[in-house]
Amino acid sequence: MMKTETIRWPAPAKLNLFLYINGRREDGYHELQTLFQFINICDYLTITPNLSGKITLSENIAGVALTDNLIYKAAQLLKELAPENSGAMIEIEKNLPMGGGLGGGSSDAATTLIALNYHWNLNLTTSELAEIGIKLGADVPIFISGKAAIAEGVGEHLTSVNPTENSYLIAIPKCSISTVKVFNDPLLIRNTKKQSHHKLMSQNWLNNCQPCVKNTYPEVAKIIDWLIEYAPTRLTGTGSCVFSTFSNPHEAQVILDKTPKWLNCFITQGVNNSPVNELLSILNSKD
Repeated sequence: MMKTETIRWPAPAKLNLFLYINGRREDGYHELQTLFQFINICDYLTITPNLSGKITLSENIAGVALTDNLIYKAAQLLKELAPENSGAMIEIEKNLPMGGGLGGGSSDAATTLIALNYHWNLNLTTSELAEIGIKLGADVPIFISGKAAIAEGVGEHLTSVNPTENSYLIAIPKCSISTVKVFNDPLLIRNTKKQSHHKLMSQNWLNNCQPCVKNTYPEVAKIIDWLIEYAPTRLTGTGSCVFSTFSNPHEAQVILDKTPKWLNCFITQGVNNSPVNELLSILNSKD
């Protein structure tokens, strides 16, 4: 039976605490090793299920056609497994920048799958949802799993880990970066040797995309060069967002107070358990 209550679901951002590219496959995709951790800034999807058989979005995301919207695409994929009259109204509260490397679109898609699986009472497992999610993007399964993890292969092989839940200063450049453009850049480092999980978790971390992004996007280079004077600083994913790591919010605030006017920053906290899973556990405990 459909669960008809209206619920506001979080779609958290993520950071790639490290990103190593191990090679390019014959199909053009890249083998990689990366560490995902969630942060406590989210988009929000307010979902009201109904029996209309239609998926309705309250408003489109600027510059994104409805049929290209990952929220809409996720809902339509799940609808193929639901009763014909399953529908929903989805209101979007967009807080995460697009093209910023924080995973906003993938997280929105994952939250849509998790939420509608609950509302429509489909009882699909996390693994089954992840199989749907991978059709929408390589990062979607990590948001469905809801646990900080090392991702390998093209991002589909996940191993849960518990990195330190640090405080972060996130810088948002005004530019948006195309992941496809970065992975096609001839200067991209593609030959990092695969390493054991133990070694990965115990060394200083790097992002293989950072040198070519700095070379192509002067604004990103300017931000990294300023922040790295105060704390370990890296690109997340293929960018454009940059993060600096601190042991507590006070330390991050000290640097935030020093930032020049051209630098757009905010403080956030790393979390190893997704707030979506926490909400789902609360809801399931009430059923």
